[in-house]
Parts: sequence; C-alpha cells; structure tokens
Amino acid sequence: MGPLHPASAEQLAGIIAAALGEKTKRTTVALGEVTVVVDVSDYKAAALILRDTRGCQFEQLMDLCGVDYSEYADGRYDGPRFCVVSHLLSVSLNQRVRLKVFCADDDFPVVASVSDVWNSANWFEREAFDLFGIVFEGHNDLRRILTDYGFIGHPFRKDFPTTGHVEMRYDPEQKRVIYQPVTIEPREITPRVIREDNYGGVQ
Repeated sequence: MGPLHPASAEQLAGIIAAALGEKTKRTTVALGEVTVVVDVSDYKAAALILRDTRGCQFEQLMDLCGVDYSEYADGRYDGPRFCVVSHLLSVSLNQRVRLKVFCADDDFPVVASVSDVWNSANWFEREAFDLFGIVFEGHNDLRRILTDYGFIGHPFRKDFPTTGHVEMRYDPEQKRVIYQPVTIEPREITPRVIREDNYGGVQ
C-alpha cells in the first residue's frame, strides 16, 4: 500500500461542508488548516457525521479545550463568551480539522458531551468544566479534575483573580489543612524602567 496523500485544505473544507450541509455555520481555511463552526444544537450530530462519513473519517479526538473570548481583540469582539474547540484526526485519510462550537448562554455555558463519540473526550471535557465552567450535558462523570474539592470559581476564566479567592495552609493548632482569605498583596510584576533623555543616542 502506497503512502497516504491527504486532500488539500481547500478540498477538505469542501468535503466537510458537503457532509455537514446546513449544520455548518462557517468554514475557514487559514495557514493550511481547516476550521468548521457549528451551532450548539448541531454539535453532537456534527461530531458523529465527521467521525462516520466517508471522506471525513475523523476517528480520533486529539484535543478538546475551552476558550473565553471575553477580552478578545481589546473589547472589539461581540459574540458568545465561551467556546469549545476540538482537534480531530483521521488516521486512515491523514487529515485534520478543528471543530468549534460556541455556548449559547454566557452565564451558564452548556454543550453536549462527545465522550461517547470519542472516549478521549472524557478527561478533556472534565478539564474544560473545571477550568472554564463549561457544562457538558450527557457526560457520565463531570467533576473537577485539576483543582481541589472545595475550589471556588474557574481559574481560566478571564475575570478570575490571578491570586485566587482563598489559600490553604496547615494549621498546627487544629492539626489539619484550613482555607483562609488570600494574604498575597497585589504587586507590580513588570519593573518600571526609567531612562535618561537621549538614551542610546536616540534624539
């Protein structure tokens, strides 16, 4: 069997657009990579189509993550705040695609789980839930995976304070770990550099 010759990015975009039909909101090709955006109501169906349709055959989900667009493009972005991005791989056809879906509700972001489409999504979805607060409907074990049991908030959200809300330490008197308000004082982490006039010979 000879080497695989994958479709060009433009050809793949056409194949995917034809397979998804009206489920495609937008398809773009940039830097040789195909990105397809689908509506939140079509997300699970689109995932199954991309996995099972001849010419697509994306058997593997390589990565899934959340994105918070709240501070994107210096406030010029006007759209849903949270997005789920999946990177799919077709081993049999040697091709890749990026699948994006935007959550409809900024206050309570929800999308369908695809962990029963690609089992590798299980822990990726738990991570996105933990760090961004995105709920994956239908996930069979959606709980935090990186933060502590009593952790407050979602640390990858743009409005989460960099110092957090609480800190923990061992209390020798109580002989246990306790939580307390953060004691770290805000500080300037970038040093301010003051140079003399005409520094380096610049007029």
